[in-house]
Amino acid sequence: MFASLMCPTWFWLLLGGFVLLVARVSGIEIYAPSEVEAVNGTTVRLKCTFRSSHPVSAQSVVVSWNFRPLNSKTEESVFYYQEVAYPPKDGRFKNHAVWSGDVTKSDASITLNEVPPTFNGTYICNVRNRPDVHGNNRETTLSVVTKATVSEMTILIIAVVSGSLLILVLLGMCMAVKFYKRKRRSEDMEMHAQEPNHLDPELQPKPKPKDPEPKPKRKRKDPTVCRGQTPNNQELFFAG
Repeated sequence: MFASLMCPTWFWLLLGGFVLLVARVSGIEIYAPSEVEAVNGTTVRLKCTFRSSHPVSAQSVVVSWNFRPLNSKTEESVFYYQEVAYPPKDGRFKNHAVWSGDVTKSDASITLNEVPPTFNGTYICNVRNRPDVHGNNRETTLSVVTKATVSEMTILIIAVVSGSLLILVLLGMCMAVKFYKRKRRSEDMEMHAQEPNHLDPELQPKPKPKDPEPKPKRKRKDPTVCRGQTPNNQELFFAG
């Protein structure tokens, strides 16, 4: 009799374990980054994807996003999707949260525009695909950092200094090119001056023409002198 009373208990335990096992195996799986950083005033996308054991359609998927501020346990609604997107009509996320997912591609992401520092906190992504409604939510911590502002005067100073440096560099390059050309020209001239001229006949100096030798002048004969000959055939001159 005791055994007959225990059988129903074991049966229900086994049945419950089987149901839990099936529910765990067929549960929807959600994926999201644990941390995201954005610059103050910019746009950031909160990514959330899922995988379900049942067919996914625009009519079967329900997506909800909630927000939990820093040092707080209270959650507030950010976005809701069921067949169509339902952006917030009031609260801090009005005109900031927009739908950027596609449930047919297992994407349940949203985008936050012009994020202020008050958006620091934890964002919870919840996805259900009926009848697959079992699964753990995923949390993403958003950190909004302050962007360093640069004044117009700083930009002007940087532009002036950069322009001045560029002009100095260009002037230096021009002077270096001129100096190099001048040095090269001087070296070429010295090299040509040291080269022997016989290598190039045209460079040899032409010899100057010699002056003709003067012809010996004949002595003028004196008509009053008589010419005679000596035994050695020497001419004798006699004065008249």
